Amino acid sequence: MPERDETPSEPRTRAPKEPRPEPLSEPLARTLGPATAKVLGEQLGLLTVGDLLHHYPRRYEERGRLTRLTDLPLDEDVTVVAQVADARVHTFNGGRGRRLEVTITDGSGQLQLVFFGRGVHKPHQDLLPGTRAMFAGKVSVFNRRLQLAHPSYAKLGGDDDALDVASWAGALIPIYPACKGMESWKIAKAVDAVLPRRTEVTDPLPPELREGRGFVPLPDALFQVHRPRTRADVEEARQRLKWDEAFVLQVALARRRLAEAQLPAVARRPAPGGILDAFDARLPFTLTEGQHKVTAEIFGDLATEHPMHRLLQGEVGSGKTLVALRAMLAVVGSGGQAALLAPTEVLAQQHHRSVVEMMGDLADGGRLGAPDGATRVVLLTGSMGAAARRAALLDLVTGEAGIVIGTHALIEDKVQFHDLGLVVVDEQHRFGVEQRDALRSKGKQPPHLLVMTATPIPRTVAMTVFGDLETSVLDQLPAGRSPIASHVVPARDKPHFLARAWERVREEVAKGHQAYVVCPRIGDEEDAPGGAKGGKGGKKDEEGAPEGPEPDKRPPLAVLEVAAELSRGALAGLRVEVLHGRMPPDDKDAVMRRFSAGEVDVLVATTVIEVGVNVPNATAMVIMDADRFGVSQLHQLRGRVGRGSAPGLCLLVTEAAEASPARARLGAVAATLDGFELSRIDLEQRREGDVLGQAQSGARSSLRVLAVIEDEEVIAAAREEAVRIVRADPELERAPGLRLALDALLDKEREQYLDKG
Repeated sequence: MPERDETPSEPRTRAPKEPRPEPLSEPLARTLGPATAKVLGEQLGLLTVGDLLHHYPRRYEERGRLTRLTDLPLDEDVTVVAQVADARVHTFNGGRGRRLEVTITDGSGQLQLVFFGRGVHKPHQDLLPGTRAMFAGKVSVFNRRLQLAHPSYAKLGGDDDALDVASWAGALIPIYPACKGMESWKIAKAVDAVLPRRTEVTDPLPPELREGRGFVPLPDALFQVHRPRTRADVEEARQRLKWDEAFVLQVALARRRLAEAQLPAVARRPAPGGILDAFDARLPFTLTEGQHKVTAEIFGDLATEHPMHRLLQGEVGSGKTLVALRAMLAVVGSGGQAALLAPTEVLAQQHHRSVVEMMGDLADGGRLGAPDGATRVVLLTGSMGAAARRAALLDLVTGEAGIVIGTHALIEDKVQFHDLGLVVVDEQHRFGVEQRDALRSKGKQPPHLLVMTATPIPRTVAMTVFGDLETSVLDQLPAGRSPIASHVVPARDKPHFLARAWERVREEVAKGHQAYVVCPRIGDEEDAPGGAKGGKGGKKDEEGAPEGPEPDKRPPLAVLEVAAELSRGALAGLRVEVLHGRMPPDDKDAVMRRFSAGEVDVLVATTVIEVGVNVPNATAMVIMDADRFGVSQLHQLRGRVGRGSAPGLCLLVTEAAEASPARARLGAVAATLDGFELSRIDLEQRREGDVLGQAQSGARSSLRVLAVIEDEEVIAAAREEAVRIVRADPELERAPGLRLALDALLDKEREQYLDKG
């Protein structure tokens, strides 16, 4: 990582040579024919010769070692290597119907294959006793026996229609990620057709780097990963391919950091005896060691004449907002302005309210009796009245307001600043690159940038997804924070547990505390078409937060329905109110004010309360249909309780089956309060490609063999090499292969995703 006091080499003035086009960009239709290419493209996203060469086997079967049949998973697609033990044709319907039953074995168990009707003739000829073959299909049960109905198969022998095992070097059989209509061995044949083209590939690693680290040439690595002779061949190839993925990505990020470091910015140093010192003198508590450390990193960046690009991540309740406020006050004290961009109006209002409360009369700038150096803190949201909006805009353009807190309304053209010096983005994953850039462009010079996230991020992910940002971590909770007990409530299996959950809510209210009840959807008619349907996850809640997988076809529980039912039943007599994203902003603000003031006992809400909401008196949370939320989202929601001196309680209500992955996910959340551990679990449950923003960009992932959780050493080493090469050759003139690989990685969509700055 380049240090601030190091000057990178000057970029060359002459234009670099254009790299030659990548020869492997030829469409697969020209090589494999339109029918095969269509299946590969539509089902697996493989469009070019290069795509297919980089479609690596998932695992390898050893030829001669039959796959065990004793532990086949029910209702899953499998590929097995086995030998035919018996094959018999049965007739039915007076001889008009025919059924072929084939028994295959691996020496430890047996599996039945069944073929019907016209599909009987060819397998009856092919699958004679003693024949060894690969079989693929979905495992089902018939008459208490496991079977594959109409499986695809390929013989492992010398017949003309058999798979050419010799082309696989005889030792290991690659099993490819497959799809309906394109089984593993068909993909293997397609790879055979393009494998000779591997010699045309452009190697992204500079020769001195490849030779210095002892990597095989890329064409050799591609051959070894597809047609290995030994397990050592596979390992050698995968190490090389992992390095390619990590290195090209790190070069992209190193070039972004270098470009940002060369931009000019106004150094923002807090004035001695100014508003920051006055604020610190009023704090009723001392900063944690972690807050002091992170603040020193941020203030060091603010004091430079290049824009800060820093990611501030921390556990729920670790005090990120206070750290961000002190950074904003440092900028205000130096004569500049600061803007805090929040993803929702509820969060923007909550931030505005808490900042004004923390600052006291230091937020009364321009008003009679305000202390010297005070500033004005304004709120700007899309639903504000015209008069309030005009007043806020005037305060910004004249510089009367040193701090503005708002939603997407901050990026509108009409919003102008007197001297924007710092942009703070809260929950950065809710914003697109264009939105962040639109706000940053309002500075006379590029303002400093502080990105905050309450989702703990493993170091390897920080080096990849957020590799263009310096990272600060707050992993220490302030003194006085109470522990949170978490429990899974299996409502379907043990309904009396749910009844007990509502009793616990009543007990907390009787002690003078308050509670949240969280539901996945709102429940009004407008919400029903999108939210009431079942299905397999992937939906968004009304605030845009991703939901977890759904266990069944039942509609998710809804705020309006649950609130009405609780008011009539389990929580009758308590003051129950609702909060969701479709309420008018004034109504949302009024509800939060009443809840904060203790005038509401139970708040039934959607995930609008996920981040930023701070009511220390709230001690209990019941999350309905908790299995429909992701791990990180559950951790964020849980962080809304236990923020005061009383212990917190979080109950995860679910109807998911005990042995289901959803229950395992909830059990993991209940078992630990360590956000970093939960983020690892969350990441491991998703495909690696999601780490690079596949969901955000819609593009195929660039990660095929690199595992961001497991390959920390590879990523760290690739980062060091990338920094060294980019410092010496910013335009990559001496590395045309690397430049070509970079252009392929940074297609338009992924470049936007990587551009966090």
